[in-house]
Amino acid sequence: MTAAGENQAPARKIAVFGREFTMPRSRVLRIAIGVVLVFFGILGFLPILGFWMIPLGLLVLSYEFAAVRRQRRRFVVWWERRRRPG
Repeated sequence: MTAAGENQAPARKIAVFGREFTMPRSRVLRIAIGVVLVFFGILGFLPILGFWMIPLGLLVLSYEFAAVRRQRRRFVVWWERRRRPG
């Protein structure tokens, strides 16, 4: 007895400011969402769009590409060292 959902990988989740968001299971869709967020973030000077979309798009892409993931990890380490007193 094999269910259709047994062979799928578990859904990936992104934690942003302590909240978890579930990403789509499709790798292509995750990459597309990340690229669109970065692209519209570059247009952040326009109304409604904002520069906040760039880091969010890079966060989504960091789950797919090792180069972006390394930069995210470096940033997290730097941020934690900066937050700790002394």
